[in-house]
Amino acid sequence: MVLFSFSVFFQKYSHIHKEKTTLKEVPHRALECMKENLTMEDKDWGCCPKNWTSFGSNCYFISVESGTWDESEKKCSSVKTHLLVITTKAEQDFIIQKLDENNAYYVGLSDLQGKNNWQWVDQTPYNESATFWHSGEPNDLSEHCVILHFRASPRKWGWNDVRCNQHQKFICKMMKIYL
Repeated sequence: MVLFSFSVFFQKYSHIHKEKTTLKEVPHRALECMKENLTMEDKDWGCCPKNWTSFGSNCYFISVESGTWDESEKKCSSVKTHLLVITTKAEQDFIIQKLDENNAYYVGLSDLQGKNNWQWVDQTPYNESATFWHSGEPNDLSEHCVILHFRASPRKWGWNDVRCNQHQKFICKMMKIYL
């Protein structure tokens, strides 16, 4: 697949611009677009912000900086995204291939009331049968936020509940922009 910078793509296909509102609504300075086979009429290009990773119909940003859970969600929100919401095993498997085993990453799952009522930041229903908790997790009623974390034994990525004021890296997720 050939990647195009958005500026070159925009010049070549300027008629598409009329279908969209304005680029001011896109908080990213550059997009990378790939030709895709889509069922959406006349929407053949799936775009992610430059330096984000594409999977399915979504784009992912893996941070190199750390922050608390709230700071991490605010950083994602500042570019019109949210912390990662994991909905399938395929998505979890894709993401963990991109991560550094020496770091942990905040995802968009929390229990801010401390009542074991886990909720995703985008209001996606929490499905207990589609979770990827490490064995024995969640395990502490004072830990209200979730990280994606690698355990050396049994050499596996999974979810772990932690205190929300810990500084961790984070992952943002957004829907692709289709042109």
